[in-house]
Amino acid sequence: MQVIMIAHTQLSKSFRDYLFDRISLYLGQEGQQIALTAIRTCYSANKPSEIVTKEGHKYFGEKATDGEKGTEADRLIRQIVHSKHLSTLEHLTFTFAVEDVSRALLAQLTRHRVGFSYSAQSQRYVKLGSGDRSGGFDNVKPATIGESIVPKYQYMTDNGWKDYTANDVFDQAMRDAQNAYDKLRSAGVPAEDARAVLPNAATTNLVMTANLRALLDFYSKRKPGNGAQGKIAQLAVALKDEVIKVEPWTESFFN
Repeated sequence: MQVIMIAHTQLSKSFRDYLFDRISLYLGQEGQQIALTAIRTCYSANKPSEIVTKEGHKYFGEKATDGEKGTEADRLIRQIVHSKHLSTLEHLTFTFAVEDVSRALLAQLTRHRVGFSYSAQSQRYVKLGSGDRSGGFDNVKPATIGESIVPKYQYMTDNGWKDYTANDVFDQAMRDAQNAYDKLRSAGVPAEDARAVLPNAATTNLVMTANLRALLDFYSKRKPGNGAQGKIAQLAVALKDEVIKVEPWTESFFN
């Protein structure tokens, strides 16, 4: 699995220049500026374009008055999260390349609909035969499939009978699926129908965009130790880590 952030919400050049003409102290806090603008627009007599220039000193220039870490902007966002006024965090979006995940994970992931957009690699248009450009389908093997013995099943080797392991069963199933797909394609069956024999373990790639509110909700449901399957819990951590890299102030809200 690989997760790479492609893009995230930032100030436009015109608005950044507008701020620079009036105030330069807060230009390193772009994500928070956007969040603050949305939050304070709900409660302030100032116009949205004026929030940072007229209220920025108070929120970014003063320590948090709730006794917690950070600035008054951090305190305000904590208050908003606590009060569940989370629509104000929907203005921050993040776009990710999510690569080499299973179709099983994709099925779980796309159950999260509100605040998410997906563009997934198609098994209809991408040919997955052994002789195609793809070289056949790759697969994601669950970590729980290992060398445990399958009772009552053995196979012959040059050195005598050998017990089947869970790994042997999985690997054989992948080979059989590829062989079946190749045979169907050679019989003239279109890829969109031959894909019916491909397993949940087959890999796929996708581009995913989600807003901050949706990502916080996703993480709370899919994080490790919360009953989620291993790979989607791994994805939840990877998404969180990518967001924190570009917006460090969000870390406390994930944790």
